Amino acid sequence: MKQEGRTWRDYLALSGKGMMMGAADAVPGVSGGTIAFMTGIYEELIYSLKQFGPEALFVLFKQGPIAAWKHVNGTFLLTLVLGIFVSLVTVAKVVLFWLAEYPELLWSFFFGLILASVWSVCRHIEQWDSNSYTAFIAGTIAAYMITSIAPTTIEATPLFIFLAGMVAICAMILPGISGSFILLLLGMYTPILMAIKNIELFTLGIFAAGCAVGLLSFSRVLSWMFSSFKTTTLALLGGFMLGSLNKVWPWKYTTAYTINRHGEQVPLVQENISPFSFESMTGQPSFVIYAVGLMIVGAVAVLLIERMGRRSEA
Repeated sequence: MKQEGRTWRDYLALSGKGMMMGAADAVPGVSGGTIAFMTGIYEELIYSLKQFGPEALFVLFKQGPIAAWKHVNGTFLLTLVLGIFVSLVTVAKVVLFWLAEYPELLWSFFFGLILASVWSVCRHIEQWDSNSYTAFIAGTIAAYMITSIAPTTIEATPLFIFLAGMVAICAMILPGISGSFILLLLGMYTPILMAIKNIELFTLGIFAAGCAVGLLSFSRVLSWMFSSFKTTTLALLGGFMLGSLNKVWPWKYTTAYTINRHGEQVPLVQENISPFSFESMTGQPSFVIYAVGLMIVGAVAVLLIERMGRRSEA
């Protein structure tokens, strides 16, 4: 929930978490929600987004903008958004470079990071019961099936653009599922990128409206789930993360390609293969030793962030 009495150092650390979320969202298959949960700000983020609604307008008109700003936890959200924005124009470029030049190494780092995050989430479940196990298994299966679906192509009508925005933004704040990957599945990844490139305000406006509706509505659902069924929700999110490892497996064999907005050929449909058959099937080095090392680095990063989070709470 909302934290009070943050210092400038706390907000500096918060902006760094936002930068990590922005870097993750730049990679199809990695969710910024995963980073938010891993860094200990997920529940506060969901709570703050839930505060936007009729009650916020009531506070604005009755008590003024300062009270409304506090009501929606505005400083927290603004700091986080600024960090995400800075990342998208700086750190994300480095991430995208590694994704283009050394994808096996980048995916290995994220694989270790998410795998350790599964442990991080499940560690908060004090007692496992039948509901927890069921939710964990259901989340794992759901995420695995979603990340295994082949992308489709659907006409970009205004209604579908709006619905795609709703679904994509929900996935973006849900640990384990990438919003950009959902757009790819819906066949809307290229149309939205082209709309951004060509500054198509009508299309972007409809998409942004869908994102706003999806974000405000889904954040309320998640907030309710955390307040009413926290243990089951944690198990479900842990399952989502575990199932998403299917998407971030480092060694893949591409069976179909698409053309991006720069006219470049990029992978569309890929199959997971073992690192030992990767070199013979693709003719490229597997970097298996370095990959395993980066998996360990990603896992250790989670442990360090966990330790820092516990210290800040103490």
